[in-house]
Amino acid sequence: MSNEQDQFILAGLKAGYKERTVQEKVLYGQYSYFIEEGCRKYNLNYDDSFSAYSDALISAIHNIINNQFDGRSAFKTYLFQIFSNKCIDLVRKTTTNKQSVHQNTTIPELLGQLPDASRNVIEKLIDDQKRSAVKEQLATIGEKCKEILLLFEDGLSDREIAAELQYNSAAVAKTTRLRCLEKMRERMSSIMQRF
Repeated sequence: MSNEQDQFILAGLKAGYKERTVQEKVLYGQYSYFIEEGCRKYNLNYDDSFSAYSDALISAIHNIINNQFDGRSAFKTYLFQIFSNKCIDLVRKTTTNKQSVHQNTTIPELLGQLPDASRNVIEKLIDDQKRSAVKEQLATIGEKCKEILLLFEDGLSDREIAAELQYNSAAVAKTTRLRCLEKMRERMSSIMQRF
């Protein structure tokens, strides 16, 4: 065994159900950063990396309980090796799947493959385009709707909006705001699909 922490992990996992459950939760949180590592190193999406991590943890715990972990390496190293193998299996499965050629790749997935500096520049450009599209659509929904949505965006409550725009009550302001928001959503839905 490589250190006291590994001894504690092994003892906890080999203990009764209650202690093992507690130790499993601790382990799950302690090495959950492997999930991000799987996304980065193996270019997996979060769900696949999460699945590989869960499978690796279950396999490692099973091996410890059944005395198949001999302790020649640290538990973290052992778990990461299992996790790495699970990730590689997923990558192989994805790349050999003939249908994967026809899968659409989303912009966020493509951005994840870029270096940080390039990704930041492109994300800023996309954000600027989104803002510009919102401004264009705000101009087309009518002055009252534009005004109420901008006031709400600025953090004013329905009561404050009612006072500002001289509505009869906060309920009237809320109803008007929700109608305007729905109108805006309808106009933006087709535009946002491009992003």
